[in-house]
Amino acid sequence: MVNTGKRAVTDKIKMTSFDALFGESETGAAEQVIEVPLGELHDFKDHPFHVLDDEKMEETVESIRQHGVLVPGIARPRKGGGYEIIAGHRRKHGSELAGKETMPFVVRDYTDDEATIIMVDSNIQREDILPSEKAKAYRMKYDAMKHQGKKAGGRTIEEMGEDAGESAKTIQRYLWLSRLSDGLLDLVDRKKLGFMQGVDISFLTEEAQEWVHSLIAETGAGVNAAQSAKLKEYGKTEELTSAMVSLILSEEKPKERKVTLKADKITRYFPDDYSNEEIENVIIGLLEKWKGEGAVR
Repeated sequence: MVNTGKRAVTDKIKMTSFDALFGESETGAAEQVIEVPLGELHDFKDHPFHVLDDEKMEETVESIRQHGVLVPGIARPRKGGGYEIIAGHRRKHGSELAGKETMPFVVRDYTDDEATIIMVDSNIQREDILPSEKAKAYRMKYDAMKHQGKKAGGRTIEEMGEDAGESAKTIQRYLWLSRLSDGLLDLVDRKKLGFMQGVDISFLTEEAQEWVHSLIAETGAGVNAAQSAKLKEYGKTEELTSAMVSLILSEEKPKERKVTLKADKITRYFPDDYSNEEIENVIIGLLEKWKGEGAVR
């Protein structure tokens, strides 16, 4: 992986302004922050982001003990009573661990689609997000934008990329990845299955994905780019069988080659705010184009 130095992720994120979220309501009245009992707060439905008891959570808990929750969460009234958290799941959990009984929230009556988009945008800029979390979150936002009347396809994906500070191609790949089974997504998270191989396999049927997952689980077999590409091609023809999956994944793998690119040799070709993943995607894309033009024999 190319190390170009840590960038400020928020520089590329087009987030809703603080005033827009916590300023005036649609009626023009000043928005009030209320203290909500923790027992009345419920997680967002199908919330894709994990709340972990890790070192960062310990820091959050200590901060809440000393200073309280400095930035209010966002919630909406819940049909079954209480409130559904839109933004603030980690702060709510931290408040519980800190022994608090309430947490400050701005409560607004957002629609499902509005709430989904805010939920995704308020979390997607974190640096420690797993591929499965990103994939599910981007899928939820994409579907919400379509429900709002956005035309499905390229422009919606471009808007999502602008909001998140990522390329449209990267967003599209995560949307494809969201079609993977939970078992295969877990393998991607644990780096037992490569990201691009996961994208290829996402084009297979649920049954074919289960064949792939079972074989990997039983044999510990890895999947290289050539194998995942072959699985994808056979899947398009609907000729893929369990036996073929086994045969493809048992093929002798070519000797692995590892190429390291030093940052000082390539950083001059990329803007300072490009992430390692974006640089890697550009390089792979250029190599694919080079190969397609017949440069590689």
